[in-house]
Amino acid sequence: MKKYIRESILVVVILTTFVILMTLGAISQDLSYHDFADKRVIFGIPNFFDVATNITFALFGMVGFVFSIKNRQKEAGWSWITFFFGVAIVSFGSGYYHLNPNNDTLVWDRLPMTIGFMGLFIAILSEFVNKNIERYFLIPAILLGFSSVIYWHFFDDLRFYFWIQFTPLLTIPLAIILFKGKYTHQRYLIFALLFYLFAKITETYDKEIFAFINEQLSGHSMKHLFASIGPFYIYTMLKKRAVISKQ
Repeated sequence: MKKYIRESILVVVILTTFVILMTLGAISQDLSYHDFADKRVIFGIPNFFDVATNITFALFGMVGFVFSIKNRQKEAGWSWITFFFGVAIVSFGSGYYHLNPNNDTLVWDRLPMTIGFMGLFIAILSEFVNKNIERYFLIPAILLGFSSVIYWHFFDDLRFYFWIQFTPLLTIPLAIILFKGKYTHQRYLIFALLFYLFAKITETYDKEIFAFINEQLSGHSMKHLFASIGPFYIYTMLKKRAVISKQ
């Protein structure tokens, strides 16, 4: 299959998901989302475990961030740096939100997440599709991510933000299927995607998991741990991979 056809398929899928989402009715933030299972106060910190488990984002994000600066990648150097920076500061945004969960504090949780999502999105496109994508689209993509959170905050409509969140994740398997990668260890991208899916599942069953394991750890706290393992797999991929030699 010719490259321009593969590129067209990728563009059509990405745009189609946007059109489908935006033709749905407005999706409001369910206020019950803020009612997390584990409300224990420890060391004077409310919702202690939902706050504390964010430390893994800081840890893995900073490990990847430092590595990406010292070993800047050829096609998507700034995008990987942006991705890991976003992951690292999610720790602070999410921690702040969980001290007092409400729509206003949730803004500071979601803004850094869009930095990570867009960094990953542009990194994948730059490495699999065209190395020039980063040069022209990294900053606009970050601004687009910010605008999705601002749009939700003022209009109480999550459609745009959902697209920003899930498009990079959809792009990973599509890019691997449609394009021949330049590097080894691409499977780590799939591992990262799987752990993000685990995170979404545990988030969905927050209260049920908390009750099932005798209120030791909630599903949402597990979500933070699973979600942070994904960036660690991506860091491991970048550290281990090598250019696939052309025969």
